[in-house]
Amino acid sequence: MAKKLKVRRIGNSLGVILPKEILEQLRVEEGDGLDYSASKDGVRLFATNPDFAKELAVFKSLSRRYRNALGELAK
Repeated sequence: MAKKLKVRRIGNSLGVILPKEILEQLRVEEGDGLDYSASKDGVRLFATNPDFAKELAVFKSLSRRYRNALGELAK
């Protein structure tokens, strides 16, 4: 069931206030980040994982170091 949100002025920008139910579903609190992806069907919000960038950097360094071993495992 679709619910309506109202676009409001927040400082020099425009924004929407997310209801408590949506915040609980996203598991976010004040100060947390949200990411979004846009498509022709609409916009999808999801909670930002603050550790993701660190984990990706570790993966990239390990994947370079163990490139041959990972290639063998992928066969």
